[in-house]
Amino acid sequence: MTESHDPMEDLRFPIGKFKVPEKYTPASREGALDALRNLPNQLQDAISQLDATQWDTPYRPEGWTVRQVVHHLADSHMNSFIRFKWALSEDKPMIKPYDQAAWVEMNDARDLNPNISIDILRGVHARLVHLIEGFGEEEFAVTLGHPEWDRALSLDFMLALYGWHSRHHLRHITALMEREGWA
Repeated sequence: MTESHDPMEDLRFPIGKFKVPEKYTPASREGALDALRNLPNQLQDAISQLDATQWDTPYRPEGWTVRQVVHHLADSHMNSFIRFKWALSEDKPMIKPYDQAAWVEMNDARDLNPNISIDILRGVHARLVHLIEGFGEEEFAVTLGHPEWDRALSLDFMLALYGWHSRHHLRHITALMEREGWA
């Protein structure tokens, strides 16, 4: 029996769904840190080629617009930075999730220039990367709780997740640009 292929899944997950790494290594950590380091400039390069009408184009049918994706990245990665700090300063904190879909429907995510959120990402990522670069093995093993996951999440896991998240949403934008002939 052949597996059916869903093109909508390719649009939703253009680099594939997040997979929990079997093992965390210095190389995998560095790859995730590179994704965080590079995301603000990569986003800036991508969206600087677009006009406001293109910023308001969804990356897939029923998906977020380019503008909303950029603002979502700032929302999500600000939360990530705070989650890292909580994990490092409290004993296995339970973090509070937020309604991402509701946040991108608010007027700031629908209306504001996405460069504002790229500026936020520059600062948040500079601080987060610097924080993580100072980690030893014991910090990577620190855990936090998330009500939507059925296990403790290590900061190693969180780094891998947010490295993937950076590449995932950047690819939403660049794939749209390629499909539309904007690149």
